[in-house]
Amino acid sequence: VQLQASGGGLVQAGGSLRLSCAASGGTFVASRIAWFRQAPGKEREFVAGMKMTGGTTRYTDSVKGRFAISRDNAKNMVYLQMNSLKTEDTAVYYCAADLRLGAVIRTNTNEYNFWGQGTKVTVSS
Repeated sequence: VQLQASGGGLVQAGGSLRLSCAASGGTFVASRIAWFRQAPGKEREFVAGMKMTGGTTRYTDSVKGRFAISRDNAKNMVYLQMNSLKTEDTAVYYCAADLRLGAVIRTNTNEYNFWGQGTKVTVSS
């Protein structure tokens, strides 16, 4: 299983970016795909997650109303639309897959089997 994250960059506060996660090499229909982020000197934290079947989503409180996770099952793609970006959103963003059977979108990093390489998002003031 491979995950490829892309779409990061430099943006001013208040701006938008869309991150993409391309999944390959496995069966993702029953999986959960999530975005995590890690800011310098901080632990990796859950941002948003989605069930590939059904489309249930989950967000951390700090991004609710600003970020939106979506999917294209036909392409095995997951997106993270990030609007109204803040300087505190600056981090390396990772997509991750939990391929186990189950319904819960988990927020702990050790619940995810596979990780992409990360894409850096820098929000300037």
